[in-house]
Amino acid sequence: MTDGESPLVERRRLRDELRQARLDAGLTQESVAEQMDWSLSKIIRIETGSVGISTNDLVALLRLYKVKDQRRVRELVARGKTARKHTWWSKYRPILPPNYFQYIEYETSASIIRSYETVCVPGLLQTPEYADSIIRQYRPDQPDKKVDALVEVRMRRQELLLGRSNPPLLFFILDEGVIRRLIGDKGLRKDQLKKLIDTADSSPVTIEIVPFSVGLHPGMSDTFSILEFPGSADDIMYFESVRDSLFSHGAAEEVARYRELFEDLRNISFGPQGTFDYLVKAADEIRLGE
Repeated sequence: MTDGESPLVERRRLRDELRQARLDAGLTQESVAEQMDWSLSKIIRIETGSVGISTNDLVALLRLYKVKDQRRVRELVARGKTARKHTWWSKYRPILPPNYFQYIEYETSASIIRSYETVCVPGLLQTPEYADSIIRQYRPDQPDKKVDALVEVRMRRQELLLGRSNPPLLFFILDEGVIRRLIGDKGLRKDQLKKLIDTADSSPVTIEIVPFSVGLHPGMSDTFSILEFPGSADDIMYFESVRDSLFSHGAAEEVARYRELFEDLRNISFGPQGTFDYLVKAADEIRLGE
């Protein structure tokens, strides 16, 4: 498995195949759990794609579902093995919060990511110095070694996601406060602004800023990301605060509502070119003031 791949896609495909096979066999999750001598939570986790499944368990499950086509069995077993493979971020599991660990897996598999941020520069757009400062602000009790590892993870995400041959489409909307707060920090602003300008000029990335001049607007209280996956209608919502984060695998109506909010924010933003001009002007002001 290459650095840019995630087992999540195969796990989601396997999940869908197993759920359909169970339905074709006329079985409920409860009856499967009883006949396999599993807990109900185990079959639920397998069918939501939150855990992998061993080859022995998979073969036994397919036997229960009366899947007799050996070619299909081999394909599903191969898919299950891919779904359990280790990734570059596996070694960081002891230091990453579970939600963050899962987010990296989703992020690596996504084809489109829409992200709205009101507080700080998004992780995929941060310089190492900015990332170090943010992590220390949010987690002041963390030892230096752990902070260094978290910064390393953030930079690795950027390198592998943005540098691969088939990067996802990335749309970032930032509140103007993110930039004004950045400009107020003399130690970080120059390099971080340069990175934003360079990235805004990159084809798979769109950065837009919502200016103070629009006044009060519906997105002021939310920081969120919407992740879309190839060949799947199951989009993921990710909400993050200073201290916590959570996923929502919720109803299509919730995803649609936030996608509509995202588009509304784009409509009141400076737009891609206006944002680029704004960032260049901010960088020029810093240079003139030095």
